Amino acid sequence: ILLHPFRSLGSTRQIHTVTLFPGDGIGPEIAESVQRIFAAAELPIQWEEHVIDVRKAKPGEDLVSREALDSVLRNGWALKGPMETPIGKGHRSLNLTLRKELGLYANVRPARSFPGVKTLYDNVNVVTVRENTEGEYSGLEHVVYPGVVESLKVITRQASTRIAEYAFAYATSNNRTTVTAVHKASVMRLSDGLFLQCCREVAERYAARGSTLRYEELLLDNAASFLVANPARLDVMVMPNLYGDIISDLCAGLIGGLGLTPSCNIGEQCVMAEAVHGTAPDIAGQGKANPTALLMSGLMMLRHMELHEPADRIEKAVFQVLTDGKYRTGDIGGSSSTKEYTDAIIGAMKE
Repeated sequence: ILLHPFRSLGSTRQIHTVTLFPGDGIGPEIAESVQRIFAAAELPIQWEEHVIDVRKAKPGEDLVSREALDSVLRNGWALKGPMETPIGKGHRSLNLTLRKELGLYANVRPARSFPGVKTLYDNVNVVTVRENTEGEYSGLEHVVYPGVVESLKVITRQASTRIAEYAFAYATSNNRTTVTAVHKASVMRLSDGLFLQCCREVAERYAARGSTLRYEELLLDNAASFLVANPARLDVMVMPNLYGDIISDLCAGLIGGLGLTPSCNIGEQCVMAEAVHGTAPDIAGQGKANPTALLMSGLMMLRHMELHEPADRIEKAVFQVLTDGKYRTGDIGGSSSTKEYTDAIIGAMKE
């Protein structure tokens, strides 16, 4: 999977320094699992770890230090475990802070069926490309009058064109067939209307260059219905922020849940792979966590580094372990510990 069709941030010969945010809850456990697997694969990677401690931050303060942000911008790569922002404590969302400060404008989430993981659907292979910087998540809210709150949705030509260009470039680079713009312009005629206009302009430019990509538009509710009825109906979907948040989680459910689903955030200066599931405090420290989502996100990062061979080797080992079915964590029908599952993947890599 090519993540950044416009340019490469590295080469196969250099040592890559990756900023690691282990995260909260089960985060440190699954981060350690990924580090062990990458070490076993003898990858040219060294880690620069930054721990974000929400307990030390005062209300209203950003939870991510300038030092941590500069680390990502300097290195160009980051791997992030699940993080939890305290609710109702006056803190800005951790994920929102990272995306805004690092200029991570595109969230890419492939949802592909895992061999050996039984779900209601077989052969799911869809990709959600989500605009990451504006929309309903612009963070612009205020109280108009006691009991009345106004939240602003911001859609700009610049951001909409950029995400549409990314989706078309991604689809072209990965030999996909269709790009679908998901919207609600039937209600939000100006904001989503502008988003659609930008997507159409990009589609027209690609068609003028002889691209065989098919372009279509779907209302948000229709897209959700199609995904549940027949996921094969859709290929690459591009959409504003909130819709992408919802649809990408729906797609995760099609393949077995967020514990399996990879995610990567793309910016002009850096790439941040992440686990998008929760911190699971109920099982933290018990060795029961499933590291697959963070691992598969890490593989997306490796492919962006042009480290395709080791990424393919690790992915093949994951698929083999899941297909054999002997070692699985509890969330996917097994009883193995995080360490046993990790050891099995490392063992499969050596076969």
